[in-house]
Formats: sequence, C-alpha cells, structure tokens
Amino acid sequence: MDIFNLKDEVAVVIGATGVLGGAIAKGLAAAGAKVAVVGRNENKGAACENSIKEAGGEARFITTDVVEKESVVSLKDKVRELFGTPAILVNAAGGNDPKATVVPDHPFEDVAIEDWNKNYNLNLIGGALIPCQVFGPMMCDEKKGSIINIASVAGHLPLSRVVAYSAAKAAMLNLTKFLAREWAPAGVRVNSITPGFFPAEQNRRLLFNEDGTPTARAQSILGHTPMSRFGESQELVGAAVFLASQQASGFVTGIDLRVDGGFLSQTI
Repeated sequence: MDIFNLKDEVAVVIGATGVLGGAIAKGLAAAGAKVAVVGRNENKGAACENSIKEAGGEARFITTDVVEKESVVSLKDKVRELFGTPAILVNAAGGNDPKATVVPDHPFEDVAIEDWNKNYNLNLIGGALIPCQVFGPMMCDEKKGSIINIASVAGHLPLSRVVAYSAAKAAMLNLTKFLAREWAPAGVRVNSITPGFFPAEQNRRLLFNEDGTPTARAQSILGHTPMSRFGESQELVGAAVFLASQQASGFVTGIDLRVDGGFLSQTI
C-alpha cells in the first residue's frame, strides 16, 4: 500500500502562485490529488495549472482574494463544483510588507498601524483564519480533512527587521494548535510547516547581491543554519504530502513540521 497516495483527493492550495505554494501544489498533484491552484496573479496561476496538467495531473486556477471572506466562500463553491468536496487545504499565502520593516532610519515606533495591519491581514487573517473558517466546518461535516498552514521560522524566533510579519506568523502557529484541538473530535487534522530560508521573489533581493553573491544578511542566515545552505522549494513537498495523507499521518495533529536545515536548532 502506498501511504502517500492522494488519488481522487481534492486539495486547495492558497498561495500557489508563489514559489513555495506552487511547488506544494505540483507535489500534491503528482501524488494524485485534484488541485485548486489559488492566488491573485493570473499569469502565474495559469502557469502552475498548465505545469500540473502537462505532467498528467488535474488542476484549475481560481482567482481569489484571501483577505475578503466573500471571495473565499466563492472559492469553496467553485472547488466543490469543479472537483467535489476538498479534504486538503494548504494556506501558503503571505509575505512581508516593506513599509512595516524596521531599519535604522525607520524604527519600530515609526511603523504605521495601517502598515502593521496589512502584514497581519495577509499573513494571519487571509493567510489562515478566513480559509479555515470557510473550509474547516465543511471538513468537520465530512469527518475528514487535513489543513496545513505554512508558517515561518520568524514565528518561532522574531527576526530582525520583519517585526509585523514575525508576529503574524507566531499567531498562525498558535491558531494552528487551537484548531487542532477544536476539530480533532470531528476527524480534521490541523498542522503547520515551518520553512527555513528558501530563496523566492519576495526575499531574493535581501539574500543576493546583483552579481549573485550572498548579502551580509544571507551570510548571517547561512552561518546560523547547520546545513549551511538555503532550502529548495521541492524540499517542502514531502512534508506537505505526508501531512495531507490520512494513511501517512492520520494520528498527527497540532504539530509544526520544520523544514529549516536546522536553523531553529542552532544556538551558539
């Protein structure tokens, strides 16, 4: 028996237009799931959908604004119409708003509340809360489901500069444990994955100089990572498939699965 077989399961991957979310969407499809590719960028969404189809999988891109509950409710209805009732939800939407970044000429006390709220709304409210409110009760009714929230090492240890992002991801980790407890009696599992540092569009300029060499911040990160390298997006796929599969992780809920090269295990 292939305990990682997701054949005929329906998966919703929110944030699949990003590098990490896209890799997870393709990985779930490769394991047999029918995948709703969700995001706001139509070109990237179509590219992810086409990539899955070209590999023999089944997918459909659905444009959604996750910070608007009505949009997520519409997403749920479209997924059920296209594929059936989803049993897998991956919340991978997120990112840091530069306006809330703390740097020497823009200290913490100067961060505008509206900029803080933008980070909070994207990374917590839209990044986990609203999708869980919309899809969770349906999964509970079906007595089956796996919700996977994509967290961050910043949620465990507050990183310099990205204070609002770190706070939102910390809240996501707490929400994950709360929902794991609440929905376990209904057979719905809620877990998180904490990626370490994976070069993507939003952080590439922070990690690499124009000539491709690592920045001082990147060198500091690598020095704090026992494996001494950045992660590759495909390295998140196994963790996601494991948590998505009832056969592989049916008694696993409320955990945070770290894929960080040892970053959070390093002290001095």
